[in-house]
Amino acid sequence: MESNKRIRAAIIGGSGYGGSELLRILLFHPSVDVAFATANEQAGKCVSDVHRNLLGLTDLRFEKAPDDLSGLTDIDVAFFALPHGQAMGMIPQLPTSVKAIDISGDFRIDDPDVFKRFYKLDHTSAEMQTRFVYGLTETNREKVRSAHYVANPGCFATATTLGLAPMVASGLLDGSIVVDAKTGSSGSGTKPAGNTHHPKRTNSFYAYKPFTHQHVPEIAQHLKQLGEFPEDFVFMTHSLPVSRGIFASCYMRTKVNLTNEDLANVYRSFYEGSFFVRHIDGSPDINWVKNTNFCDIAVHSNGKQVVAFAAIDNLVKGAAGQAVQNMNLMFGLDERTGLVFPGSNP
Repeated sequence: MESNKRIRAAIIGGSGYGGSELLRILLFHPSVDVAFATANEQAGKCVSDVHRNLLGLTDLRFEKAPDDLSGLTDIDVAFFALPHGQAMGMIPQLPTSVKAIDISGDFRIDDPDVFKRFYKLDHTSAEMQTRFVYGLTETNREKVRSAHYVANPGCFATATTLGLAPMVASGLLDGSIVVDAKTGSSGSGTKPAGNTHHPKRTNSFYAYKPFTHQHVPEIAQHLKQLGEFPEDFVFMTHSLPVSRGIFASCYMRTKVNLTNEDLANVYRSFYEGSFFVRHIDGSPDINWVKNTNFCDIAVHSNGKQVVAFAAIDNLVKGAAGQAVQNMNLMFGLDERTGLVFPGSNP
């Protein structure tokens, strides 16, 4: 990309939490102009009337999504922050000049039968699947750099895969993997449902979707591309009574005894040059990564027993921040551009 050329971006689906975070990041990105943002139910309203955290920071108004996206020849990239099942019908309409980043699960899974099993939807654009690159930036950086279409990973998948990837790639794993992952309520979106709204979640803790979570095949599919991945993979999700954050505890066994330093070296080597992955002593804390694009990882060994803890903000590194990180690579920018901001303390 020319150094002085600005990227014109569209956000399709800007009223939800993912869209809100895209706006928060892109409105202040030094190389991006937000051309428009859609939100059918909020069309005509000021963005800052819907997302009050942006009050006084933008005059942008939400628009109704075009019935046909083929006329969007004046934008460079479109972000799709829509419920599962909608982007698959819209992205094929885009002009071929427009790059697309999908934050939903529509293009993450290669096999349409597996997609239907976990998402309970028929895939209407399966022929486009081969044109999408899986956008876990740290493990797929070079493919993202040359991609035209990117399927942004799910939030659980991001934390879990970053926690497991160095060990899978090392060839040291032996036996099953068990992941115990916990998430805040914002991962369920803006519309309350019986199991996700505040009165249900506050002061509560429970598991959900045992063996059926839609991120299971996504995690396995990508890790199998990095190395030997065991078929015996247990992934369990739990609801935390907080609004933001994912904490994944990844339990593994290894073929040889490893010291803590051995293990730390495996992770440091794998993530060398990955600015947004930080090695933590002890344990990560979701408060340290909240509102940031960082993934904090801590690893510990007990002979052949290994645990990796990974923490992210589900809306930033697990969604909008990673999408912008991928956009940066797709347009030849430093992947950190517009994303270097710390969390808060406390």
